[in-house]
This record gives sequence, structure tokens and C-alpha cells, in this order.
Amino acid sequence: MELYTQLREGEKGAWVSIGTYIVLSALKLTIGYIGTSEALKADGLNNTTDIAASIAVLIGLRISQKPPDENHHYGHLRAETVASLVASFIMAAVGLQVLINASGNLLHPVHETPSLLTAFVAGGSAIVMYVVYRYNLKLANRINSSAVRAAAYDNRSDALVSLGAAIGILAAIFGVPILDSITAILVGFLIMKTAYDIFIEAVLTLTDGFNEDEVETLSVLVRKVQGVIHLEDFKGRMHGNLMFVDLTVKVDPTLNVIESHRITEEIERKILLVKPFCMVLVHIEPHIPEPSNKA
Repeated sequence: MELYTQLREGEKGAWVSIGTYIVLSALKLTIGYIGTSEALKADGLNNTTDIAASIAVLIGLRISQKPPDENHHYGHLRAETVASLVASFIMAAVGLQVLINASGNLLHPVHETPSLLTAFVAGGSAIVMYVVYRYNLKLANRINSSAVRAAAYDNRSDALVSLGAAIGILAAIFGVPILDSITAILVGFLIMKTAYDIFIEAVLTLTDGFNEDEVETLSVLVRKVQGVIHLEDFKGRMHGNLMFVDLTVKVDPTLNVIESHRITEEIERKILLVKPFCMVLVHIEPHIPEPSNKA
């Protein structure tokens, strides 16, 4: 599948998230106010920011489809990583707001028991968001999109948040109303945790970080290629959903250009088998044994 076609397909996940969040946030906020549930209102507020985060992901995917130009020789693929970073900031801001509101309600409680309807809405929302999470995760793995994967993790967090809200509301209905506000506080912390995880992954990519496990796995593949005497250097970085690998190998100095080129092709083939979204640059150097110290 061509790279930019994959990015266009990634937009489907963003649109699914946006549509789902619009419906659920409106439903949760309305029922939360009618049914006097702080946990459901916090969950609904979380979903309103998820709309903004999903729009940021959508914009990032759109920008990343722009072809290379004179100022962006490698294209605009990192735009989706920037979108993930923006999404993490939006989620963190909302998580903080939820924590502030819930803490205020805990210190100055309103003695109202939420209605049973609010628990059903929260539980149903958890099921819906889990389905959306599975859809987006499958899509992200197929097209190797960090932005869609971030959206999927956000979907999973929202499913857990809604489930927690349902449990807290039921506890409040059965005689422990303070648990509704406590659950809202837990919702805030879960939002902050998801925002932190997405932020760390985005920053790692934008600062050319690379997973050490990936280095070890790909290095083993390279060393097993026939003709490679020594893997001298290995560097990797992510550029949007595309992996760049730059490595130097030493080979027999008596090989001609064609034979050396065949080794580079075999290295590329083996890496692409396990990492199809990858650009491999191989530099060949002659392996010259160090002189013996014997007299």
C-alpha cells in the first residue's frame, strides 16, 4: 500500500473518533446534569476535549500527506507526530480541570444521589469506546500510524474511564455518594496518565529517539546476512509512520561492486520483511584485519 494512501486511510479512524465523541459527550453532559452525577459530567467533559484532540490528529494526518518540497525534503510525515503532541496537551488540560472540579465537590459535597440512568449511560459508553478502540488499534497497526495509535490509546482510556464512572455511580446510588466525586478524581488522573504516555512517545519521536529493542532485533538480522563480517554502526529514527535505518557493515575487501551491492540488497530485504514501513540506507566498508603484534 502506497504511503500517502495509508495516511488517507488513517483519516477514517479520526472521523470515527470525532463522530463517536460528539454523540457521547452530548449524551453524558446532558444526562449527567439531569441525573446529578459528577463522575458522568467529568467523563462527558473529557469527551469534549477528545473531540479537539481527534481533530488535531485529523489535521496532522492531512498535513502529513503533503509531498516533499524545497523546505521539506523528506516530506511532512512528522506532522502526525506533532498532532499527537498537541492532543496530549489538550488531554492534560482537561484532566487538570476535572481534578480541580472533582476536588472542590469532594471538599464541599452536594448531597444528591445520581440517578440509575447515569450508570447505564456510563456503562454503555464504555462498551462503545472499547469497540472504537479496537477499530482504531487495528487500523493503526495496519498503516503504522503513531497519530491513529495515539487516538486508539485515548479511546481505550475513555472506555476505562466510563467503566470506572459507572462503578462509582452505582456505589453512590447504593448509599455511598462520596464515591461519585472520588471516581471523578480517578477519572482526572486517568486522563492525565494517558496524556503523559502520548506526550512521551511523541517527544521520543520528535527528538529522533529510537527503541533499543528495535535496534537489537534489526542488528541480529543484519549480522546474519551472508557476506556481512561486522556490523560497524546502526542508527535509527522515526519520521511519522516511516522508519529510517542507517547502518554501516564491513565486508570482504576483495568483493567487487556488484557483489557488495547484493549484500546491501539482502540487508534491505530482510529488514523490510519485518519492518515494511522502513527506509534502509546501507554503507559498505572493507573489513581489514588489524595487523598481528607478533614479532
